[in-house]
Amino acid sequence: MKLAALLEKVDAVYLSGSGDAEIASVVQDSRKVTEGSLFICISGLESDGHRYIMQAVEAGAAAVLMERVPEEAEEAAAEGTCVFLQTTDTRVALAYISAAWFGYPADKMTMIGLTGTKGKTTTAHMIKSILEEAGYRTGMIGTVGAWIGEEKVPTINTTPEPYELHELFDKMYRAGCRFVVMEVSSQGLKQKRTLGITFACGAFLNISPDHIGRGEHADFAEYLMCKQMLFSQTGQAIANIDDEHWQEVTQAAEKVFTISARREADLSASQIQNLYSPGELGSVFKLSGKLKGDVRIHMPGRYNVENALAAIAAAYLMGISFSDILSGLQKVSVKGRTQVFRDPLHGSTLIIDYAHNALSMESLLQMLKGYEPARLICLFGGGGNRDRHRRTDMGRISGKYADLTIITMDNPRYEELKEINADIIRGLDESHGKYQIIEDRREAIQYAIDQSRKGDIIALIGKGHEEYQDVQGRKYYFSEEKIITEYLQAESQG
Repeated sequence: MKLAALLEKVDAVYLSGSGDAEIASVVQDSRKVTEGSLFICISGLESDGHRYIMQAVEAGAAAVLMERVPEEAEEAAAEGTCVFLQTTDTRVALAYISAAWFGYPADKMTMIGLTGTKGKTTTAHMIKSILEEAGYRTGMIGTVGAWIGEEKVPTINTTPEPYELHELFDKMYRAGCRFVVMEVSSQGLKQKRTLGITFACGAFLNISPDHIGRGEHADFAEYLMCKQMLFSQTGQAIANIDDEHWQEVTQAAEKVFTISARREADLSASQIQNLYSPGELGSVFKLSGKLKGDVRIHMPGRYNVENALAAIAAAYLMGISFSDILSGLQKVSVKGRTQVFRDPLHGSTLIIDYAHNALSMESLLQMLKGYEPARLICLFGGGGNRDRHRRTDMGRISGKYADLTIITMDNPRYEELKEINADIIRGLDESHGKYQIIEDRREAIQYAIDQSRKGDIIALIGKGHEEYQDVQGRKYYFSEEKIITEYLQAESQG
């Protein structure tokens, strides 16, 4: 592809060469440069692409796009060995160039974006299920990977880097996807990964203090501002008006469709009731507003009612029938997000959830307590090389709500497990919680199942969809879903 075609929407100045240069690949990692590459210099938290310009030239780069011009680049430009260009923001350029490289695939599909501190993954699965129930092949991108219809594709970030993102869009379009549902993270927005994508609708779910610190957001104000950015890329917003920041976040949208589980809105949920039997936790509620009827979901908690409202709103705005909406919601199951298992031998219910801080843990345990289980058992561990106060806070919360806490391993990373557990125990002692320590997580899960009895709910917290344990820099395969499934199967066979 000609360089000029890639720069169609990029404001760049040629320092040498011209747009006639033929480009064979687009890269932002100098180690991946090959003959004919366009190398885009990105300044990251840990590394700066401008330091590797000459390395890229020596590897055969046909063009280099940069924000500033190092001295060695000036000399190379004078020699005319490569096309050198300068722009004010290479992240902006990367987004537009990536879209151009793949022929703007996002423009060929209907894009639905979701942002919020909690609930993005669950809501995305709900929307995908509804759209597929209506007969539409659907792509999905988010925290637990990407899906091209039923094919799962592993990804690194919730919102991938632009080249990876548009490559996924291209594969989705070629596979016949009509819709794409994607989680749009605050980091993805901050780093302009979705720039140039027009969303048919964007949903704001909620916001609470999180992702603040080095490498993420300087403070809550910046975090909120990044969430706002999605709504400058969509004319139609969906807003959860039960969140106090909804107007501020969605102010750039031309139209706002409101949802609420507490008051009157374009779509409202009322008369919310818990559904509970061994192996089934869910909710039923009455829907009013633009659509009216009874809705049943097989996922527990008020927050999943709010997620369902957002999914229903998105589907309604996309013209999906109410019958397909109801049917699609009935079929949703999300790996690692209040994922429910039934233990028929003991009559207990197990939940796998990704809650990994005190806020999300309290929300989950408080919700589960509302189902009035015989006992609530909480199994979790603390993440190593993370804020120690977080672990103590989680211990305090577990002690407050759980009848028994089983302390075990999460991702200790480079910390000693006993030091991590000591922080958790400090919190448990503050709330006078009963606990037991079983360091091996597999053994801890099996113990929790073996000692459970009818009506118990066992909450396995922290790992969620993850399929590994990070110990001393190595990731070992570990799937809670597989351990539970295999153990319950062996149990049933005697």
